[in-house]
Amino acid sequence: MEQTIKNKLLLLDDLIEKVKSLKQEGKVVVQTHGVFDLIHPGVIRHLNMSKKEGDVLIATIIKDRDVRRGPDRPIFSEDSRIASVASLEQVDFVCLVDDKKPFECVRRINPDVFSKGQALTERDRKTHKTLYEEKKELLFGKSRICETDVFPFNPSMVTYGLSVINNYLDIYSDVTKSFLQTFSEKYSFEEISKKIDKLENLKVLLIGDGIIDEYHYCESMGKSPKAQLIVNKHLSQEVFPGGAFAIANHIASITKEVHLVTLLGNEDSREDFILENLKPNVNTRFFYRDDGPTVIKKRYINQYQKQKLFEINYINDCYINNGVEEGIISYVKSVIDNYDLVLVSDFGHGFITNKLILEVERLSKYLAVNAQSNGANSGYNLITKYNHPNFICLDTPEARLATQDKFSEIESVGKKLSKSLGTDNIMITMGKKGSICIKKNGDVIRMPGFSTKVVDVIGAGDAFFSYAAPCFCVNMPIDMVSFIGNAAGALDVQIVGNKKTVERGELLGFIHTILK
Repeated sequence: MEQTIKNKLLLLDDLIEKVKSLKQEGKVVVQTHGVFDLIHPGVIRHLNMSKKEGDVLIATIIKDRDVRRGPDRPIFSEDSRIASVASLEQVDFVCLVDDKKPFECVRRINPDVFSKGQALTERDRKTHKTLYEEKKELLFGKSRICETDVFPFNPSMVTYGLSVINNYLDIYSDVTKSFLQTFSEKYSFEEISKKIDKLENLKVLLIGDGIIDEYHYCESMGKSPKAQLIVNKHLSQEVFPGGAFAIANHIASITKEVHLVTLLGNEDSREDFILENLKPNVNTRFFYRDDGPTVIKKRYINQYQKQKLFEINYINDCYINNGVEEGIISYVKSVIDNYDLVLVSDFGHGFITNKLILEVERLSKYLAVNAQSNGANSGYNLITKYNHPNFICLDTPEARLATQDKFSEIESVGKKLSKSLGTDNIMITMGKKGSICIKKNGDVIRMPGFSTKVVDVIGAGDAFFSYAAPCFCVNMPIDMVSFIGNAAGALDVQIVGNKKTVERGELLGFIHTILK
């Protein structure tokens, strides 16, 4: 790399100090931020217009691990992307940044001007108003926002780039490409966006098991000479809100408000952590058990192979006592009529009792249920304990366990479940194969999978459920619901655990990409 290009590359802390120095010299600093995967004419035009807004233009490039723009994105590695941008004469400094918290680097760098692409349609202007203008100070601090006339959605200039990605880089099979072509002819991006917008005012009550997920990263040190086990060295750890906490955050990205009813433990409640990691529009009502902790699942992972080694659960999986149960039921009965949609996220950890189920079934206007089978409930937590929910979401093993049918075609399994439970719609996820939805009348909708890069499958079903349930509640077409759910799941498998939420803007960006 030429020295002039190398001189443009700065670490974030160094760039922050450089910007301070430039501003003290009276220079106007402009920042642009993004993936910069394909440098097409639209990107060049955006950079040219951004440069005119000040004296110095800096470009912050999102690291590979935080890119969730579509399947197999980014096409080029972070090293290649920063080198490409640094080669452009319009750009004075380039920095590779995390994007776990969107635009965190903008707040830290504090440029005079933040330059972004312009929304094209009224629909997109509304989306950008939500994403940018209404949260301007939170996202960008005191920086002035400048819109160039390059469009992030439906852009004529970037259509070429998206076409290259979708048609020539073999991201999907010919069957999936053909499906997407047919689907895009039936539903436009704008139509799907408008449908998702309608979820904003949906009143949602979420009742479910909250879980704290801990990921402990280790490296193998060798076999113990005194026992048949491998000794591991602990390197680092991450903690995420999982279970119903993660579902609440997903739903909060598409609705104005979510009300979460869940159970904590008095022994180790983790309440402060939970409240800090729930979105501001998630309202909570916590109940407490004296005979156990808040559910904590610790997974130990080989740092280099990214392979899960084992898991330890801190849990009392017995049902809550009668006093706590009565308090929960009384509260739910007092508020449930205020909500359009009730979601039950049942992990089988002692919170969702049979009495509570009966009341929720009786009082809900629209009931969506996900009953999970996991290592902590050993197949005892089956969907068959529910009757006549409006929507059920399961994965393939959960559906087979519920029907005790190991070998039949999954379509047959789904129809058997639909008939026995009396549900309007049942959706079964099938990993890379996508999903299948069975309607009450026996109609079947199959949807291919859209995931091409799988980092971690933990939480993908929760993301699918979080988006599919509200979509069904507002009577979206069944194939559109399946499509949106699969897109949310495809984004979520690119995330470690529940480290990040599938945000509405990211989902729309993903959908826009794969429909081009």
